[in-house]
Amino acid sequence: MGAKLALSEDILLTVEKPARYIGGEINMAIKDLSKIDIRFAMCFPDVYEVGMSHLGIQILYDMFNRREDTYCERVYSPWTDLDAIMRERHIPLFTLETQSPVKDFDFLGITLQYEMCYTNVLQVLDLAGIPLHAEDRTEDDPIVVGGGPCTYNPEPIAEFFDFFYIGEGETAYDEILDLYKANKKRGGTRKDFLRQVSHIQGMYVPSLYEVTYKEDGTIASFTPIADDVPAKVLKQVVTDLDACVYPEKQLLPFLKVVQDRVVLELQRGCTRGCRFCQAGMIYRPTRERSVGHLCDIARSLLDTTGQDEMNLSSLSSSDFSGLPELVYTMIDECRERHVSLSLPSLRIDSFAVDVMQKVQDVNRSSITFAPEAGTQRMRNVINKGLTEEDILSGASKAFAAGWNKVKLYFMLGLPTETETDVAGIAELGNAIAREYYAMPKELRHGKANVTISTSYFIAKPFTPFQWMPMISKDVFLTRQRLLKATVQEQRNAKSLVYHWHDAETSELEGIFARGDRRLSEFIEKAYRRGCIYDAWTEHFKYDIWKELMVELGVSVEFYNLRERPYDEILPWDHIDIGVKREFLYREYEKAKKEIVTPNCMKQCSGCGAAVFGCGICVKPRQKDGGEV
Repeated sequence: MGAKLALSEDILLTVEKPARYIGGEINMAIKDLSKIDIRFAMCFPDVYEVGMSHLGIQILYDMFNRREDTYCERVYSPWTDLDAIMRERHIPLFTLETQSPVKDFDFLGITLQYEMCYTNVLQVLDLAGIPLHAEDRTEDDPIVVGGGPCTYNPEPIAEFFDFFYIGEGETAYDEILDLYKANKKRGGTRKDFLRQVSHIQGMYVPSLYEVTYKEDGTIASFTPIADDVPAKVLKQVVTDLDACVYPEKQLLPFLKVVQDRVVLELQRGCTRGCRFCQAGMIYRPTRERSVGHLCDIARSLLDTTGQDEMNLSSLSSSDFSGLPELVYTMIDECRERHVSLSLPSLRIDSFAVDVMQKVQDVNRSSITFAPEAGTQRMRNVINKGLTEEDILSGASKAFAAGWNKVKLYFMLGLPTETETDVAGIAELGNAIAREYYAMPKELRHGKANVTISTSYFIAKPFTPFQWMPMISKDVFLTRQRLLKATVQEQRNAKSLVYHWHDAETSELEGIFARGDRRLSEFIEKAYRRGCIYDAWTEHFKYDIWKELMVELGVSVEFYNLRERPYDEILPWDHIDIGVKREFLYREYEKAKKEIVTPNCMKQCSGCGAAVFGCGICVKPRQKDGGEV
């Protein structure tokens, strides 16, 4: 493997899964440090098995390491057993490639995929010996940069980062790294670099902005400290996916990881406009890769990894215009290589039976749909664009194609939800099972298995529901019990299974999702009292978080349960995703009136994403009754 291991043999024999910490994986980048100007530690603040499954890290890792002057290495959160040993023995956090201390790097890049990783961010900084607060760092510390979906409201953790990269990482990092080298060459300081970085589109430097608050706790002002610092930070967007970097060799882990397969990203964005969905708004406009380019990438990945499964990935795979062509092209090749093809994020209303049957030839498993709500009224509120007829017809086609296991995902606590809407979830599950048993016995494959899963609705920034209140934890648990009882009352109850999501972590996630800078003390104190791996049920210490809410006056009512007026300054209002605030508020008003907005393929709603001049926004469609 080359590099001397940072952990001694006695430690590796003590901890669970030592392969998490030794590096040396197939397709790992190996470089001569004597020829390197910039060292970049790329961190996913969760355990190795989760971090190694993330496509974004794979893309950036490949992109950085194509530069001759840069060596990008990886670091993940040590699991709790090694965490304790590292603290006891004062072992600094290290990278996998060279087993070097993270503190010795020029950059520490941390991807922020979900709010419940925030204490793990502090774990990484602390174990690395990097001051938690950006203001306390010196010229000897790495520049700490955050990226990923949580950067669209980074305020709860703003004090811990030097800057945030808002948007897609393939576009501006070369400019950032060149700027860093030039600044270093002329003897510029850390502050000089950060000031210059703030001039690059998409780069948000929290220390260059001041926040003041009103007596009621809402924001009074959010302003840059100098004229050359932008008041609004416009996200970065890849305008041509075929032209941007995509790893031809994905890293292969030594142990089983969460997503142990080749991932082929079909497109970015989603045309559907679901009002609860942050990803559908922040990744606008929808942009596709060409089928020919995807086939080339797929073959290269299969050649260089030897994986036995390929995942066709996007927010809504069945909306990818080239899906049938891609599947038909790849299916024979996958069969020849004994590779299975998985198609997540399929929508019932646009599901093609012939494609489905082709995939089934390679991989027979359960099929997943996300109706999100049980009644038509509720689906109109959230702009799901699905009728019950669409759902039942799609399920019927799936059963006819040979499936007997269906997973259904719903949310509880959506805005305006009633007990009738809750009961509708069980009734819809029962109706789907009924479709299965309506088939002749000779066409069935055993008993139907319909799994109903519900999560706690969390209002997210940059969605029409960003102004809406969430329901309380107690109300959520009441509705959960109601749904469980209603499932048991259904005629096909023996074919229905109900799973639900934990309410306590969701409550905290809601606070972080729409929180402000004042939450940094809350997060730091929780970490100091032992909170890490909050996304893991067995490690989540709700009692500590609850104690701190009382101690610090962090109000669930303020952050989660109140409706926000349109003129309130929201903590993320300084970030510009292209989608206009006015559009989101129009959608918020339409949600209250149960009015559906057509998806982007059918009609342009003038959301604002056309400012980027790419993807679906430049295709002719209807707008206000005419061509655009």
